[in-house]
Amino acid sequence: MTDILREAGPVYLGSRLKRLAERMQAEAAISISEAGLPCQPGHMALITALARGPKSVNQLVAAIGISQPGVTRAIGQLTKLGLVDTVPGRDQRQRLVSLTPAGEEAHAAAMTDVWPRIGGAVQSLLAAVPGDFLRDLERIEDALAAQPLLARVGPARKTPLRLREYSDDLAQAFHDINAEWIQAMFVLEPVDREVLENPHEKIIAPGGTILFVETEGLGVVGTCALKPTGGGGYELTKMGVLESARGLGAGAFLLAATIARAQRIGADPLYLLTNHTCAAAIHLYEKLGFRHDAGIMAEYGTRYARCDVAMRYAP
Repeated sequence: MTDILREAGPVYLGSRLKRLAERMQAEAAISISEAGLPCQPGHMALITALARGPKSVNQLVAAIGISQPGVTRAIGQLTKLGLVDTVPGRDQRQRLVSLTPAGEEAHAAAMTDVWPRIGGAVQSLLAAVPGDFLRDLERIEDALAAQPLLARVGPARKTPLRLREYSDDLAQAFHDINAEWIQAMFVLEPVDREVLENPHEKIIAPGGTILFVETEGLGVVGTCALKPTGGGGYELTKMGVLESARGLGAGAFLLAATIARAQRIGADPLYLLTNHTCAAAIHLYEKLGFRHDAGIMAEYGTRYARCDVAMRYAP
């Protein structure tokens, strides 16, 4: 039987790495079980991070590099196993995740009974591979963090899309792109004007991000912002593409890049506010992982008179 993933080459690199990880984790699970530990291989990085001290969910996301929903699920599983618990942080509004005594025992057992054996086996495996596989893997991770895959791929068209960061000379483009779609469908509200006329003050200075998408021949055609709203939360806001550039895939390209950026900075929650008449945009949001959320609506929905849809990123 032909190995489809090998035959396809680099296009299925992600699937091959996932297959390799699943095989290695399945075998590591046997060693963990033989050591009498109740956890799974996927839990061990989280336990290792917490062995260095209590951490918030955002800190764990940054330390491990997986999505916030993935970390939250793992915390829930470890809580049921009695290996972690939540404790108040310095700010009483913040909750930190901490190892319980049983969790500390599990970490100690893993360090002495499990990882030396698995680590030795992996070193033996890598010894059969020419070059420095782990260093090459680091290079791939760093390159992907610097530029998401979708930003590298771009749509198959004569007009490639490129991502641009905010600079003050793009402030007018940020204003005009958003003013176009808002005025076409609604009216500019005071909160819109504050942000559109002062993007550096309202978004960049507090720690937010504004991204742009640019095409050859057309220049900057779309923009999207991540606006910090306190407690680690970010609103994905002011996303628009010029009418003249519709159909190029710029919106999907830009949204994917913005989500990737939000994950890198540990945005929790990442949410957006919109109106049901923006059906095409809502469909795109749903496709890329946003879900309708009554809690987000209750907490943030009153910011805009036109808001009747609130969504949270939960892939």
